[in-house]
Amino acid sequence: MTLLFAQVTDTATKLIDTAKQVSQQLAAIPDEELHFGDLLIKGGWVMIPIGILAVLGLVIFFERFFTIRKASKDESHLMTQVRSSIMSGNLESAIAFCKNSNSPLGRMLQKGLLRIGRPIKDIEGAIENIGKLEVSKLEKNIGIIGIVAGIAPMFGFLGTIAGVIKIFYDISKTDNISMGVISGGLYVKMVTSAAGLFVGIIAYVCYHILNMMVDKVILKLETDAIEFIDLLEEPSK
Repeated sequence: MTLLFAQVTDTATKLIDTAKQVSQQLAAIPDEELHFGDLLIKGGWVMIPIGILAVLGLVIFFERFFTIRKASKDESHLMTQVRSSIMSGNLESAIAFCKNSNSPLGRMLQKGLLRIGRPIKDIEGAIENIGKLEVSKLEKNIGIIGIVAGIAPMFGFLGTIAGVIKIFYDISKTDNISMGVISGGLYVKMVTSAAGLFVGIIAYVCYHILNMMVDKVILKLETDAIEFIDLLEEPSK
């Protein structure tokens, strides 16, 4: 009985010593922190076009955003001034108000005022043509953001596929198929997919935000143009 107790005690002591040694070895291993910047660098050359697309999309978005917002400012005072000038028969004053406004609506109304005396259809056509030009100016380069939203994820997947190909090529050369080799390279290459998807999602949202803003401006311009035509037709009623 005493011999059995001694053997159990000796075994327990050895297990404790082994556990202490393992703990010391683990403590000696330096912790590897996952830094975002390091992952971007390890993503490879594909991160370069993804980064360029991200910068391009953001630059176009902010430039268009402020341009469209400026065009969508309230122009009710301009319509009031134009109405007052037309009712008093002072077309030169109305044209001056439109010219000084330096806005899409002002340019549309100015074109219509310069056509007064012609058939109403000609005036409507002139205003519509100027409106189309103004909308085209607002929509300038918005399509590029749509392209960024489409191809950024493709670049990300391309980087991942290229990384997987490289991993299996290295395995074929070294004959090392350990999980460390596979997973260690794969998680880095998947960074390109994550980056591409992130840029694509942001660009997609920005694209639709700008389109909604343009649609809102178009609706406002059409409403004001109809009000202007009605104003011109009032004396003939």
